[in-house]
Amino acid sequence: MTSSTPIHVVGNLTDDPELRFTASGAAVVKFSVAVNRQRYDRQKNSWEDAGTDFHRVTAWNHLAQNCAETLRKGMRVVLIGELRQDHWTDEKTQEKKSSWGVTASAVGPDLTFATAAVTKAAAKGGQTPPDDPWATASPQRPA
Repeated sequence: MTSSTPIHVVGNLTDDPELRFTASGAAVVKFSVAVNRQRYDRQKNSWEDAGTDFHRVTAWNHLAQNCAETLRKGMRVVLIGELRQDHWTDEKTQEKKSSWGVTASAVGPDLTFATAAVTKAAAKGGQTPPDDPWATASPQRPA
């Protein structure tokens, strides 16, 4: 049984998303999001910096392509995904290693301090989106 840990992250992109394609043609994008933590100091009666967390994010297929076309370094984003831990053995030292990352299921701009003009993306690969909130697609699902 596979389980996952849902996570939501609000932070700033540390660089432009990097879009690549697998050998089978699937789009994959990778980017990093920095989250600046703060804590309240009761003695000083003020907020202070408490460090920065960096989250490595991966998105696939249509979401990957839309992220690459839309997001840029410095943009504040909101993302929802699954927290995952990867394990491997270092080939040189045979040391067991691991790292944490987020596989995104949704990403968008944070509208707290910005505005955005939303444009419905054209269906990629000739497929009609199965759930079209603007009711502009064909009512027939692809075979």
